[in-house]
Amino acid sequence: MIKSDTDGSFELYDLRVEVVRSGPGKIYCGAEGDYFELRGEMLHLPQGQGFSIYSLSAVLPLLAAKQRPCHPNDWMSTDANCACPDPNCPTQLRITRIGTRRFDHADTTAVPLEGQG
Repeated sequence: MIKSDTDGSFELYDLRVEVVRSGPGKIYCGAEGDYFELRGEMLHLPQGQGFSIYSLSAVLPLLAAKQRPCHPNDWMSTDANCACPDPNCPTQLRITRIGTRRFDHADTTAVPLEGQG
């Protein structure tokens, strides 16, 4: 379970965003199975693979929220698929939490925690 600590550290989920087929037809945003991983603020792609900037624009607003814990009844905890922005493309973009990573507040911002610095 993700937790926040009083020592200035915190955890975020690592994410995988993958192109998944949701119906018949030609895929316009890459290829089924294309993916990237988000580790902290860094986006990682497999060597030799690209990812559509249009598809990225569809999932980008959701990624920071998916990295953080939420109430079990919150839709963000259950909904994982986002529609491809091309209405003619039969894909969705699946966001999966794949692990956690610990960060230190001081390594992620110049703004000190209240009462520190």
